[in-house]
Amino acid sequence: MEYCVRGIIFLIFLMSGNAGVSQQYFYNDKYYDASWLIEAGVSAGAMNAFTDLGGRKGRGSYFIKDLNWRNTKSCFGIHAGTLYNYVIGFQIEYNRGTVSAQDSILKNQEGPSLLRYQRNLHFRSSIQELNSSIEWHFWRTFRDTERLSPYIMAGLGYFKFRPQALLKNQWVDLQPLHTEGQGFGEYGERANYALQQMNVPIGLGLQFEISALLNLKLELVNRFLFTDYLDDVSKNYIDPALFTKYLDPATARLATLLADRRQELDPFLIRSGGDKRGNPDRKDSYFSFALKTSLILNRKRR
Repeated sequence: MEYCVRGIIFLIFLMSGNAGVSQQYFYNDKYYDASWLIEAGVSAGAMNAFTDLGGRKGRGSYFIKDLNWRNTKSCFGIHAGTLYNYVIGFQIEYNRGTVSAQDSILKNQEGPSLLRYQRNLHFRSSIQELNSSIEWHFWRTFRDTERLSPYIMAGLGYFKFRPQALLKNQWVDLQPLHTEGQGFGEYGERANYALQQMNVPIGLGLQFEISALLNLKLELVNRFLFTDYLDDVSKNYIDPALFTKYLDPATARLATLLADRRQELDPFLIRSGGDKRGNPDRKDSYFSFALKTSLILNRKRR
């Protein structure tokens, strides 16, 4: 996080220097304005995810149709940005939050939901991300508005995640367990996934200018991912004997317990490799809804 904060501070310094030579004009009877507005601030909100686990009752659907709001967690961040002529903006931000999901949320359901409940998997993961994005305040392209401005945004980000599962009151990291045989010789097409990856944030926002020095933004942003392992679930169960073949005894025991938890609900179930565990046709994603407060740094008093 230290390097993220330093990067944002450097960006503020750099943009403030450029703003000093930009054209100034009257904002109101108390402040000058500039072609490039510089702002920095903090945000707080909620974070959730679309993964293979949990979801809503019925057959698993895509995107918002399978969202379960009960998994929503808090998130926060810091940001800095610039806005040119109130229309085109650039922003860099650091965010931190948590995502989670559990099949147990579908208890007492029938049909396809019952199959997901019987899978009996869950996860949680911390999220840390640094992203940059471009904003287009499209309404101001067509009409002159001062205080209220909707916008769309898109960018590129880098994030860290860490899927874990709870076993006997202890949270266990899942990626080192190779729960679906990632990196095993029998599954050469399943490379072990990295815990640091790129994402693509795309979202909508609404900016309200409270005063000459203060902005508020409401922002909904979804991060499209290049991995299906945000929740450590993607493909099929593997033969549990392979854990002993490739992992040390202690790790193999954990992998056997956490890769297939169906026997916790049905002790007579016979585990076998090849059964469906997740849906590899859909990548995971996570999103946030945040309230952002920004201080405008380069409006000077007349």
